[in-house]
Amino acid sequence: MRKLMLALGCTAMVIPATMAVPISQAGAQRYKYREWRDDRGRLRCRKPDGTTGLVVGGVAGALLGRTIDTRGDRTLGTLGGAVAGGLLGREVDRSSQRSRRGCR
Repeated sequence: MRKLMLALGCTAMVIPATMAVPISQAGAQRYKYREWRDDRGRLRCRKPDGTTGLVVGGVAGALLGRTIDTRGDRTLGTLGGAVAGGLLGREVDRSSQRSRRGCR
């Protein structure tokens, strides 16, 4: 049972990382209003706030933390894994959407 839970926890951490799929030119046309110029002429863009990564990372981290912490009631491992996974998922979600053209 322990190996099964560890395998499921590792799978939950790996699958969201493999879901990043590059979009085609036709798919990119839907997002053509993500960039604009402000009143000073600087290029601005809409950035993701990282909520999706926070939730997915928190759930995956909680599952992984629970499988690693095998002593006692496992609350500390679950909470620690949720916090660490949430912060890591949030940063991955925010950093994966940066534009190459210098959006602020």
